Amino acid sequence: MNKIKKSDQEWRDQLDEETYRVTRQQGTEYPGTGKYLHHNEKGQYECICCGQVLFESGQKFDSHCGWPSFDDCIEGTVDYKKDHSHGMTRIEIVCSQCDSHLGHVFDDGPTESGKRYCVNSVSLSFSGEESEK
Repeated sequence: MNKIKKSDQEWRDQLDEETYRVTRQQGTEYPGTGKYLHHNEKGQYECICCGQVLFESGQKFDSHCGWPSFDDCIEGTVDYKKDHSHGMTRIEIVCSQCDSHLGHVFDDGPTESGKRYCVNSVSLSFSGEESEK
């Protein structure tokens, strides 16, 4: 797979200020504010920066943590990096195609995977399933 590489200025031109802050500077949106937190439509969640499909709606669950949570990702779409910021060690998740910061993954999920992918809504876009006619 070819990584998407853009200059800092190209990312700034493509993204609004908040999306740039979160996805390119490893920021975090305020808990409880994301547009996908209580979103329950069927479909796919994609990387806002490059469009790669990352999560299926069936992987989403309500973790009551303040951010959209998923119990798994689509295989090969997320890379994992150690994050030592804020005085703790966590695992950062980034889009495998463009290195966009998505959030963090934790080993406290309630489903069989045991994972909780805690994702910033601003890092995502959504494509709903088309209804059959």
